[in-house]
Amino acid sequence: MTRTRTQLIAVYLAGLVSVTSVTSVLFVVALSLGWSAPLRAAEGDSMAERSLKRIAEKQRELLTEAAKAGDALDAPTFQTQVQSVAHEYELLLRNNPSFAAGYAAYGFLLGKVGMSKEAASMLLKANQLDPDIPLVKNQLGNHLAEDGKPLQAAPYYIAAIKLAPNEPLYHYQLGTLLVEARDDFIKSGEWTRASLDEAVHHAFQRAAELAPGRFEFAYRYAESFYDLEHPDWNEALKAWSGLEEKAPTAIERQTMRLHAANICLKLGKREHAQALIATVDEPKLQGQKQKLVAELAETAKK
Repeated sequence: MTRTRTQLIAVYLAGLVSVTSVTSVLFVVALSLGWSAPLRAAEGDSMAERSLKRIAEKQRELLTEAAKAGDALDAPTFQTQVQSVAHEYELLLRNNPSFAAGYAAYGFLLGKVGMSKEAASMLLKANQLDPDIPLVKNQLGNHLAEDGKPLQAAPYYIAAIKLAPNEPLYHYQLGTLLVEARDDFIKSGEWTRASLDEAVHHAFQRAAELAPGRFEFAYRYAESFYDLEHPDWNEALKAWSGLEEKAPTAIERQTMRLHAANICLKLGKREHAQALIATVDEPKLQGQKQKLVAELAETAKK
């Protein structure tokens, strides 16, 4: 660990578009490590745990204040303060070289500020010291996926899910990986198209079930029917119809309606599709609408 890395962290953090995104890092780390917020030391904590909670709380307060300041933020002062926090992480790990939670928290932060190689090194060390931290597994999967190594990333995502089966993000990321690297998985011989489709669909479905308030998870689940070789279009129609009720804006509701109309056409429900298409009047959706109108006309000729 070097002073150079500590200085780089300050530069990266100072250049972030939104420091609130880094504030959320602390919250995720806290939940993953079983802490409550604010991160106060509890009776029975070791000295290292107390130090880590203190550092994380200091960082949370610093970034929260920076977010409130917005454009009025004093950048030089902020950099100095962040540099101080980073230095405390370095000191903590120097004094506690076997403290897995410290490596996990610091590694997650390093990844969020763009220092991927350093982050991966920290996370691998954390995983070596404690193989049962789901956040670490998930982040290692992220690094491998971003590095173009989906086959190596998948086991880490799966391990994270086994350790924290009720965390929707882990299911969502596994589904995304399997879809984006479908050909790689099938070519490996370890997956068939059928087993891959089942895993993809289950991953997105589980993410949506575990986080009913996350619209993007429900949307991706409904969208996943298009990814399947043999989709259940009746179930897809239910998913898109349900999404329309959750959509917060008119254009999003009409987008869901177009998806439902598309599914109706696949099911041979022309009249239902026509009725749905007729309700779409958003200017930005006219291109998609006309494609379905043309498809509707083609089905009438058959």
